[in-house]
Order: sequence, then C-alpha cells, then structure tokens
Amino acid sequence: MRLARPLLVLAPWAVIVALWYGVRASGWVNPALVPTPHEVFERFLALAGDRLGLDMWMSTRRVFIGVALGVAAAVPVGFCLGWYRGLRSFADPVINFFRALPPIALIPLVIVYFGIGELAKTVILFYASFFAAVIVMYEGIAQISPIYVRVARTLGASDLEIFARVIVPLTLPHILTSIRVALGVAWATLVASELIAAQQGLGALIQHASSFFQLDTVYVGIICIGLIALLMDMLLRAASQRLVAWQDRLA
Repeated sequence: MRLARPLLVLAPWAVIVALWYGVRASGWVNPALVPTPHEVFERFLALAGDRLGLDMWMSTRRVFIGVALGVAAAVPVGFCLGWYRGLRSFADPVINFFRALPPIALIPLVIVYFGIGELAKTVILFYASFFAAVIVMYEGIAQISPIYVRVARTLGASDLEIFARVIVPLTLPHILTSIRVALGVAWATLVASELIAAQQGLGALIQHASSFFQLDTVYVGIICIGLIALLMDMLLRAASQRLVAWQDRLA
C-alpha cells in the first residue's frame, strides 16, 4: 500500500515516456524531428551547467511578479463586481472583452508604451493574470449566499466583524482558486512575454533554439516550464488545504 501512491503518480509519466520512444521508433515521424527522452535529458544536463539555472530563475521571477500584481488588483475588483450586482452588469462586457484579447496581440502596443525592458514583460503577464483571476473572483463571490451576512447581523455582529469573520473566510477559497488559474495563464503567456527582446528566460531559450532548429533544447525549455508550473501549483494546493481546511469539516 505504501508503494501504491508513488507508483500511481509515476505511472502516467512512464506511459508518456514509453509513447515518446514508441513514436520515435515507429518511423511515422522523421527521427530528426523527434529527439529521444535520453537525448533531451543529456541536453538538459549540458544546459544545467551553462545557462538553464538563470533562465529558470528569470522566468519564474517574471511569472511570480506578474501574478502577484495581477491577483492583487483582481481580488478587490472581483470582490466589488461579485458583491454589487449593478456594478457587475455595468462592467461585465468590458471585462470579457479584454479577457478575450490574446496577450501576444498587445505586444506591439506594449513595446510602444513601455519599451522592451522588464516592465514590458511584467505588463503582459499582469494583463493575462488580472483578467483570468478577476473572472474567477467575481463569479465565486456572486455565488455566496447573503444568508450568512443576515445571520451574522441577527446575532449582533458589527460590519467589521462580518467582514473579518464571514466575508473573508468565504472569499478565501475563491482567492486561492484565482491564484491557481492566474499562475496557469501566466505560464502559458510566458513565451509571448519573452518575445519582447528577452535575453534570459525559458521563453527566450525556446525561441533562440527554434531559430537554429535545436529541437532537444526546445523540449528542455518546454518541459522546464511545465515542471515549474506543476511544482508551484502543488505548493499552492498544499497551502489551500491548510488555509481552507474548514471546508472539509463542513462537507
């Protein structure tokens, strides 16, 4: 039983690697277009001794800053939109209009207004994170039943007590969910943000490698993005289980 869970976690990865080798050996695809897993791993080791650590750090830092700023802005906006129905009706079309715009389409304007430095990359990631998080926030807040507030008022709670002991706990799960969604969107937007004259970062590594048809390096960059995003999501889920443990007790 102790080995069951680790084996269950590793099984899908083993299947993916097996399929990867199978596609390479099948002859369906030109072998030059599909490096084997061990070739990619060898390239990873070579890059790890060169620039990969800095690339991973730069990309992680950019995503962290973009998501932190985006969620910090999305939480109060999403709360107001979710709590006040009239405001939600007024702003909902605008929010959905901008949410539908792909960040990569804004790169020319971002370069014009913010240059080609770190600020421009942060703006792209902020944009992607904000609109992803604000939708989750206000949809979640809108579903909170007003009965909790009425019961608290009936019991004599002040406005401050209602906010601290009713609204905040009910809002916390939606905040955590919005962070998870924003992280996923930000990592998906990373390569687009690093189109803006980036010299370091996993997106820059992928773009540079693709220019020279170094597919093993492209695979390394893609896998590193996925693994870092997975690790951040796992840490956030672990934190969520602790912070909203009361949900399990109520279930």
